[in-house]
Amino acid sequence: MSILVTGVAGFIGSNFVYYYLRKHKDKKIIGLDKLTYAGNLDNLSKLSEEEKNRFTFIKGDINDIELLEKIYQENEIEGIINFAAESHVDRSIHDPQIFLKTNILGTQTLLDIFKKYYDERKNQKFLQVSTDEVYGALGPTGYFTEKTPLDPHSPYSASKASADLIVKAYHDTYGLNTNITRCSNNYGPYQFPEKLIPLMINNALNHKELPVYGDGKQIRDWLYVEDHCKAIDLVYEKGRSGEVYNIGGHNEKENIEIVKTIIEYLQEKTKDEKINEGLIKHVKDRLGHDRRYAIDPTKIKEELGWEPEARFEDGIKKTIDWYLENQEWMKKVITGEYMEFYEKNYGNEE
Repeated sequence: MSILVTGVAGFIGSNFVYYYLRKHKDKKIIGLDKLTYAGNLDNLSKLSEEEKNRFTFIKGDINDIELLEKIYQENEIEGIINFAAESHVDRSIHDPQIFLKTNILGTQTLLDIFKKYYDERKNQKFLQVSTDEVYGALGPTGYFTEKTPLDPHSPYSASKASADLIVKAYHDTYGLNTNITRCSNNYGPYQFPEKLIPLMINNALNHKELPVYGDGKQIRDWLYVEDHCKAIDLVYEKGRSGEVYNIGGHNEKENIEIVKTIIEYLQEKTKDEKINEGLIKHVKDRLGHDRRYAIDPTKIKEELGWEPEARFEDGIKKTIDWYLENQEWMKKVITGEYMEFYEKNYGNEE
């Protein structure tokens, strides 16, 4: 039996593939990814030969119902974990439509194929990987719980909230076995370098300005990506049908604090005096920029026994070390050379 995992070439999806195949030696993954700008097949290049034998990659769109039908007919699919999403808030502000098509209609298309084979293939589960941004913004105190009303503020978060409601509707209407997870800000290896942490690392190493929105005092709850993968695996295996689970790291930090931490550790590691706080440049704040996010993960802790293991102080050092050791990966992503990896390995399979 295999699980269909979408968005496998993205940041969290690729980390999940590594985690899942290493933990579950008897499991297989069918990985689907459209390989849009943030999808990088090179993210999966470090799978072992044994793991590669249990992983099948398919380039394709989650909106392609004929492709999904073919995948289901040719494989014993036991469930779907949906990571596939357009996920960058800034891009959603400039071009909302692609976010609606992928994040909402794509999720609905996946649910349709899941529903079609639901009675035939027992014990299936559909897990929707979502975000804390669907809740909107918090004041100086308090935390998002699973009962917090949805109040998205950007086209990205609105598209994710819409997808969550579609998943809920398919559970409530058709009785499908579904879960939704909502996580805080992830960080770790293989993150596309337009996001805060890899962007700051790369710019600092190249002595470029470090752009910080507004006063930089926006607060986010940071979650090391491997901890997130462990939580997703746990919800997929043991989560109660129809339930939402918040996944948070209990690591609230201001953006400006993150930037200064990166500068300090890079100075220590590289001894490069040109990496300093003089590189920080405050820029005009993002439209509709939420001030604070923070998640209460009590439910997943009490029901499933999950807790984040990585302290931010340790996780950020592991992350920076990874980027220092994999600067060629960063270079390929920035220059677009990673697309050559796909053409070389899969160019004849379209």
